[in-house]
Amino acid sequence: MDFTNKVAISTGAASGMGLLFAENIAALGGNVVMCDVNSEVLAEKVAAINEKGVGRAIGVVCDVRDYAQVCAARDRAVSEFGRIDIMANFAGGTAVRMCKVDREKHPEFPDVPIDVYDWGIDVNLKGPFYFAHAVLGQMREQRSGLIINIGSITGAEGDGYGMDYPTSKAGLMYGLTKSITQFGAKYGIRCVCISPGPVLTRAAMANMKTPLGRAAEPQEIIDLCLFVASEKGQFINGENIMIDGGRNAWGRYTQ
Repeated sequence: MDFTNKVAISTGAASGMGLLFAENIAALGGNVVMCDVNSEVLAEKVAAINEKGVGRAIGVVCDVRDYAQVCAARDRAVSEFGRIDIMANFAGGTAVRMCKVDREKHPEFPDVPIDVYDWGIDVNLKGPFYFAHAVLGQMREQRSGLIINIGSITGAEGDGYGMDYPTSKAGLMYGLTKSITQFGAKYGIRCVCISPGPVLTRAAMANMKTPLGRAAEPQEIIDLCLFVASEKGQFINGENIMIDGGRNAWGRYTQ
């Protein structure tokens, strides 16, 4: 696949799949705007990509919960590269884990401080919503573009404790992806949601079972994202694509 002269924005790009996506786009000739809140690590990862001398990377410190910072990232992309071809929303995480909630002190959903769940909904749902709102004007002007949302099998399964995560991911998988598709069609803009099952970005994901008996390698998820963004994937639009080793085919867990 060839992304020469294409411009992508990747969020959560200092680590995990956001970083891997950025590395792959640059290796395939594209330019990438890498957004993350961790300025020090972000600078290191940007430098490492640029040392390879294929596509170009720039880093923008950006909290996806802050619309002004989101717009600043968009503006930097346009000022540096002149366009935005791909917007990839990787930033996210389960709030009870990311905020290090002590489950012994907060054993059930009503016991968890509401600001924890606010964090999760803001990062996982409002962040992609903000970026969609920010970049779609530029994509409309270009009359082209792709927004990739990252859902999760949890958006289909639910979670009786970390409720922010499935609530947010379901919003991306169905409401936001389909709505952007409806808006963007007349301007040549596509939107696709990629929804992984367990992915080995953390060792604990190996404990999340699938019919194939394993979790995904991160590159397997990125390969699907790249296919959707490539010339080969241009007729894929408005869909939530599960890449979960068949987990969604299983009956739902009950307790």
